[in-house]
Amino acid sequence: MDTKEIARVRRVVWAHYKKNGRHDLLWRKTHDPYKILVSEIMLQQTQVARVIEKYSTFLKKFPTIPSLARAPLREVLVAWQGLGYNRRAKMLHAAAQVIVQEHQSRVPHEYEVLRSLPGIGPYTAGAVCAFAYNTPVPILETNIRTVLFHHLVGVRTEIPDSELVILSAHLLDKKRPREWYWAMMDYGAYLKAQGIKLNTKSKHYTKQTTFEGSDRQVRGAILRVLAQYPALTEQSLIKHTGAVPERIRTHLRALHKEGMVQKQRGRWHL
Repeated sequence: MDTKEIARVRRVVWAHYKKNGRHDLLWRKTHDPYKILVSEIMLQQTQVARVIEKYSTFLKKFPTIPSLARAPLREVLVAWQGLGYNRRAKMLHAAAQVIVQEHQSRVPHEYEVLRSLPGIGPYTAGAVCAFAYNTPVPILETNIRTVLFHHLVGVRTEIPDSELVILSAHLLDKKRPREWYWAMMDYGAYLKAQGIKLNTKSKHYTKQTTFEGSDRQVRGAILRVLAQYPALTEQSLIKHTGAVPERIRTHLRALHKEGMVQKQRGRWHL
C-alpha cells in the first residue's frame, strides 16, 4: 500500500475520533479483560443502545469470571434477556467456566488461546487483545470494513476478508491499537449514518433475514417466556408465545439439543 495513502486515511480517522469519539461508553473506560469480553459478546449483532441498557446490570449480577462460571445457566439466560441471540449467553457462560478451570480465572492474552474458548471467533479474540491488552493485531468488524471499503478498495466487489485483514494490518496504528480501533469503529459508524453502506462489497456478505416471523423470533420468544416462568408445559408455551405448535416443538427440540432448555415431568424450563 502507498504510505501516503495510509497516512491520509489515518489522519481522517483520528480527526473524526478527536471531535466525535464515543468516550462515554463504559467498556471504553476499563482495561479489565473480563468486562471487555462481556461487552464484545454483547455487541455482536446488537445495537450499542441496547447493550448500554444491559451491560452494567449484567456485571453487577456477575462481577467476576468465577461468579459467572458458577452461576446456573438459567440465571445467565434470564440476565441476558433483551439482547437477543441467546446462544451468546450460553457460550459466554461456557467460556467463563473454561477460563476458571484452565486459566486460573484470568482471561488469556494470547490470540490463539482466546480463539480456543467456546464462542470466541476471530473478531472477539482480536478485540480482547486490542482493548484489554493493547496488543496490535488486525481485526475486522462491520464498521471497520466500511472504512476499508470506502477509502482503500475502490469500485471492486467480492473482496475476501483475507484481503481486508491485510489492509487492516497496514492501516493499524501499532502504538495505539486500543484507541485506533475505537476510532475506526466510530468513523465507520459515522459513514454508515451518512448512507455509506458498503459491506455488500464483501465476498462473505449475507443479507440478514427479517426478524418478524423468523426462527430467531420463535426461539427468542420461547426463552423469554421460560425466563419469566419457572417451568411450563408445551401447551402453555404455545399459549404464551402465540406461535404455531409445530414450530414450538421443532425449536424446543433444537434448544434442548443445544443445552438451552430441559424437560422434567412434562414441563420445560431453562
